[in-house]
Amino acid sequence: MPGEANTRTAMEDHSSTCESPLLAIPDSNDLAEDGSSDLKGRPVRRSLTGGWTASLLIIGIEIAERLAYYGIASNLVTYLTNVMHQTTVTAAKNVNVWAGTASMLPLLGAFVADSYLGRYWTIFFSSVVYLLGLCLLTLSASLTSFRPPPCDTTSYTCPEGSGFQVGFFFFSLYLVALGQGGHKPCLQAFGADQFDDRDPDERKHKSSFFNWWYFGISSGLVVSISVLMYIQENVGWGLGFCIPTMAMAIALSLFMCGTRLYRHKLPGDSPFTGIAQVFVASIRKWNVSVPSLGEKKIYVIQEEQLLKGEKSRELLPTNQLRFLDKATVAVDFDYKHKDINWRLCTVTQVEEVKLVLRLLPIWVACLMYGVVFAQSPTFFTKQGSTMDRKIGDNFEIPAASLQSFISLSILVLVPVYDRIFVPVARKITKNERGITLLQRIGIGIFTSILSMTVAALTEMKRLQVAKDNGLEDMPHATIPLSIFWLLPQYILFGISDVFTMIGLQEYFYDQMPDTMRSLGIALYLSVFGIGSFLSSFYISILEELSSRGKKQSWFADNLNRAHLDYFYWSLAALSALFLCIYVAFASCFIYKKVEIDICHDDEETT
Repeated sequence: MPGEANTRTAMEDHSSTCESPLLAIPDSNDLAEDGSSDLKGRPVRRSLTGGWTASLLIIGIEIAERLAYYGIASNLVTYLTNVMHQTTVTAAKNVNVWAGTASMLPLLGAFVADSYLGRYWTIFFSSVVYLLGLCLLTLSASLTSFRPPPCDTTSYTCPEGSGFQVGFFFFSLYLVALGQGGHKPCLQAFGADQFDDRDPDERKHKSSFFNWWYFGISSGLVVSISVLMYIQENVGWGLGFCIPTMAMAIALSLFMCGTRLYRHKLPGDSPFTGIAQVFVASIRKWNVSVPSLGEKKIYVIQEEQLLKGEKSRELLPTNQLRFLDKATVAVDFDYKHKDINWRLCTVTQVEEVKLVLRLLPIWVACLMYGVVFAQSPTFFTKQGSTMDRKIGDNFEIPAASLQSFISLSILVLVPVYDRIFVPVARKITKNERGITLLQRIGIGIFTSILSMTVAALTEMKRLQVAKDNGLEDMPHATIPLSIFWLLPQYILFGISDVFTMIGLQEYFYDQMPDTMRSLGIALYLSVFGIGSFLSSFYISILEELSSRGKKQSWFADNLNRAHLDYFYWSLAALSALFLCIYVAFASCFIYKKVEIDICHDDEETT
C-alpha cells in the first residue's frame, strides 16, 4: 500500500543521522506550519526538529566561528604594525578596509543562499573556504620566509615585507573574509529559522533567540581576546592563528553533525527579480489610477512561488509608497502577454518591495554607528599600547585584551535584558518585545555617543599625562597612566551593542520579506561594512587636512603628538546628527503587517 511504503521509507530515512526526521504519518498538530522541510524538501516534525535544541547547537557553532574571526580581527592592527611593519594610519586603514569587505561580502553570500544553494549548503561551502584562509594565514605567521625580518632594536629601523610576503598575507586574510561572507548571514538566519513564526510560543522564543545569539558571540569574543591576544603577543603569532583555525574546523564538524535536527528553507527565485517586476509593472502603468487602500485583492496567483522555497505570508496593504500599488491593477491588455509577471503583481509582492524600501532610510541613518563601531579594534587598541599595562610586578596585559570588556558587559547585560527588562517592560508597554525594535536601536546609538565622548575625555587625560612627564617626543615610552582608564569607553560600547547590535539583527531579519531573510542579515552586516569604509575614508580626509602646513597629523605614529581626542569629538558630533536623522525616519516607519499571525500591531509607535 502507498501509506505503508511511505511509512517504511520515512523510517529508513530517519535511521540515517545525515537526514532530518520526516512525517511518517502526517499529523497537523506536529507539522511545521511555515513550510520547513529537510534537505530534500520533505516536511518535518516540530517535535523532532528545530526549536531550542537545534538553535543552541547553531549558537555553539557561532561561538567557535566568532572565536576564529576575532582571533584574527581583534589584534590585526598590532600584527600589521609590529610584524608587517606598517605605519599606524596605514594599518588602521587596512583593518577598516578588510573589516568593511568582510561585512559587505555577506550580501553576496545571502543572495546565493536565498536564490540558489539554500542556507545550509552556503554555510557548508563558505566554511570550507573560511578554513582554507585560516590555514594559509597560520602558515604566513608561522614561517619566517613568509614575513619580514624583525626590527633592529638599536636603530628602530624596520624592514618592509616583500611583495610576495605582503601579497600572501592579504590573500589569506581576504580568503577568510570571503568565507565569512557566506557563513555569517546564513548561520544567523538559519538559527532563527528553527522557530516557527506561525506558532505563538515559538515566535516569542525567536525574539529571545537574537539576545542569546549575541550572548554566544560575546562568549567567543571573550575567550578570543582574553586568551588569544596574550598568546599572540607573548607566545607566538603562529600558535595564536592556529587556535582559531582549529576552532573553525570544530565548528564545521559540529554543523555537519547536527544536520538531522535542522529545519530548512529551500531556496526560491532571485529576490531581485521580484523587486524588478514590481518596478517595471508600476512604470508600465504610470497612467493607471492607484487602487483604493481598502481594495485588497490579489490579481495574480503565483502558486509556483508557494511551492518553491520558503512560503511568503500574505501582507496587508499599507498607505506608503502608493505609486507601487499600480502594479496590482489588472487590465485586459495584461493577459495578452506571456510576460504577465512583468505587468501584473500581487499585493503581497508589492508590499514586500515596500518593506525593503522602508528599511533603507533606517539603514542609512545607522551608518554612523558603523563608523563608531570600527574604532575599538583600531585606535582604542593603539591608545592602550602606550599606557601602563602591568598587573602586579611582572604581568603585562595585551592592549587589545580590553576589548573583552565589551563582551563581558554584553554577557552581564543580555540575561538582565532578556529575563528582567523585557518581562517588566512588556507589562507596561503591552509589547511582546518590551520596547519596539527601533526604540532599542535608538537607545544604543545614544549610548555610543556617550562612549565617544568618554573616549575623547580619556585621550585628553592621556595626552596631558604625557606632556606633564616630558614624554611627548618619546613614542616608545610607557605613559604612567593605567590602561584601565579606557574601561568606561569599552563598557559603554558593550551597553550600546546590547541595544543597537542585537536590535539591528532582529530588525533586519524580522522586517524583511520571508523569502529574503538571509539578505536581511547581510543588510544589517553591511551597516558595519560601509561604516568601516567610511571610517577609513574619513580618517584619510582628516589626516590630509590636519597635516597641512607641516602641522602634526591627528593620526601621527607618535600618539603623544597626535590628537585622537579631536577625532573622537568629531565622531560624537556626527553621531548626534545622525541620531536626529534616525529619530525622524523611525517616527515615520510602519512595521510589517501580515494577514495571519499579525504580531506587530503593538509596534506602531516607534
